[in-house]
Amino acid sequence: MTNVHPVRADFDKYQAPNYAPAQIVPVRGEGLKVWDQQGNEYLDLAGGIAVNCLGHCHPTVTKALHEQGDKLWHVANVMTNEPALMLAKELVDNTFAEKVFFANSGAEANEAAFKLARRYAKDHFGEHKDQIIAFNQGFHGRTFFTVTVGGQAAYSDGFGPKPQSVEHIDFNDITALEQLISDNTCAVVVEPIQGEGGVISAHDDFLVKLRQLCDKHNALLVFDEVQTGMGRTGSLYAYMQTPVVPDILTSAKSLGGGFPVAAMLTTDKIAQSLVIGSHGSTYGGNPLACAVALAVLKEVNKPETYANVAARSEQLKQGLLALGKKYDLFADVRGKGLLIGAQLSSNYQGKAKMILNAALEQGLMILVAGTSVVRFTPAYIITAEQVELALNKLDAAIAQLMVSNWE
Repeated sequence: MTNVHPVRADFDKYQAPNYAPAQIVPVRGEGLKVWDQQGNEYLDLAGGIAVNCLGHCHPTVTKALHEQGDKLWHVANVMTNEPALMLAKELVDNTFAEKVFFANSGAEANEAAFKLARRYAKDHFGEHKDQIIAFNQGFHGRTFFTVTVGGQAAYSDGFGPKPQSVEHIDFNDITALEQLISDNTCAVVVEPIQGEGGVISAHDDFLVKLRQLCDKHNALLVFDEVQTGMGRTGSLYAYMQTPVVPDILTSAKSLGGGFPVAAMLTTDKIAQSLVIGSHGSTYGGNPLACAVALAVLKEVNKPETYANVAARSEQLKQGLLALGKKYDLFADVRGKGLLIGAQLSSNYQGKAKMILNAALEQGLMILVAGTSVVRFTPAYIITAEQVELALNKLDAAIAQLMVSNWE
């Protein structure tokens, strides 16, 4: 018999042990505020890992969800639906793209992108052109194909033989790229900012060279914008702040503001390789998800939203630099917009999770990116007062760790 009120211990009893969730159980959210089962209030600068871009239960988004929920939830992809058509048009109108494929998660969008890159190369150049180049410490999802393309062996090892013709080099290493890429390369897959890999930005000269080499070798340039997209860096997509335009772009996380939805964007020419029956998704493009994503997109894609992202980014970075100086804690504070990473100094390597836990005790939700980077991905509606409050809570958390000698 199940509990009337589930408790954290039920996770250990009923769910697979591949996660280690915190002891608190959130039950309600509004904006950047979250409350747990005991009524404790938290300030959320994690945003569901860069997902809740408009905060919790944004009225515009919940209205779209409720209105569509009373109309039509799901139809098979043997027919289309109005919200999917409207969302596709909005994405095309506001990006380089001419065609859109809808899925349910970043991993699915990337899976579609990688399959399309292989299929396009086969169609136009032959079977030999199958090599995918990606980067160490990259992250592209948890399907077996996407986790293999991701450059972190800890996530892909232990599941048997991996998909072949996937090669990894160091991020921002132009020389290594020049040595590896060839006419056998079908795609180069890159994150404009490596999120899970430590919040590390791709250098402009690296991206320019990447674009040139892809063009030279008839390889497709794939931008994984699952984490950087939908306003996170201060523009609708991060490629808009770089000197290059990709051939394929993937989007998820903030696209639905908390509702599972993803998209792969590309050009007319490349999309033609997705012939009928070559790829699909039962839930991808369902009316409910697309109606929510359309509301999120229209709310995000406003000058005032990007202005607030830029202002709060600078405020948060400066505050983190001040905390780093106060405690000799951070070697670097980096990132764009509201995707920010604070690299721990040499004296505190490996202690990022301890800071996350200490912050939670102070009522602050944050993230890590690896063991030595503290990551912040708050909603774009965060106020100056909330940034200041977050910094004060983080200060208190760090102070407590210092007092306890990090034990």
